[in-house]
Amino acid sequence: MSVKILFVAATQVEAEVIKEIHGLRAIPGGYLLDNLEISLLVAGVGSVSTAWEMQRWISVNDKPDLAINTGIAGSYNKNIKIGDVVMPLTECFGDAGIEDGDNFLTLFEAGLIKPSQFPFINGLIQTDPYYAGILSGIVKPATGITVNTATGSDTTREKFVLKFNPDIETMEGATFFYICSKEKIPFFALRAVSNIVETRNRNNWDIKLALSNLAEKLNEVVLKLK
Repeated sequence: MSVKILFVAATQVEAEVIKEIHGLRAIPGGYLLDNLEISLLVAGVGSVSTAWEMQRWISVNDKPDLAINTGIAGSYNKNIKIGDVVMPLTECFGDAGIEDGDNFLTLFEAGLIKPSQFPFINGLIQTDPYYAGILSGIVKPATGITVNTATGSDTTREKFVLKFNPDIETMEGATFFYICSKEKIPFFALRAVSNIVETRNRNNWDIKLALSNLAEKLNEVVLKLK
């Protein structure tokens, strides 16, 4: 029996890593690898585009047996360096909330959403525990935060560290987690660190290394899925 997998990436560059999977062959509408039937969705940068494209795809296709989000990320954790590949076990919407003077309150702290209202557990969305388990020896675990504006200042970095103490930052992760959880689609994400979250300096980024390592790690992960 075939296993239908949906790969979701924000950009075409990030999506290209799928082509580095050993033994992959193109078929009409996607790719095939042994018993894995793979569809690829380039969903765009940010939560809104990701939400729209994922919901549109789901509305016109059969639900996949597994969804995988791949791409790059920024690191807050000094032990997660540029080029490292991680699997976020939890995600949250870092800038969804209200300002109260100089204070920032999450939607949960403001009483607008209950912290354990599905799909949240204590304000976080958790990845599929089955895949977290089988991939635990292959990919570093991490905690993720999703924002609408990529962090590029020490002031914003410190705010998020104090509030969430995340390992990585993306612009789509929590949306992917949210939709898969709501749609009851098994899922996990792989993110390769392209930069440290700091005052923005593109000269310190290494997207090429991040994507190369992501492709390599993806091959290890796929061996576990076959």
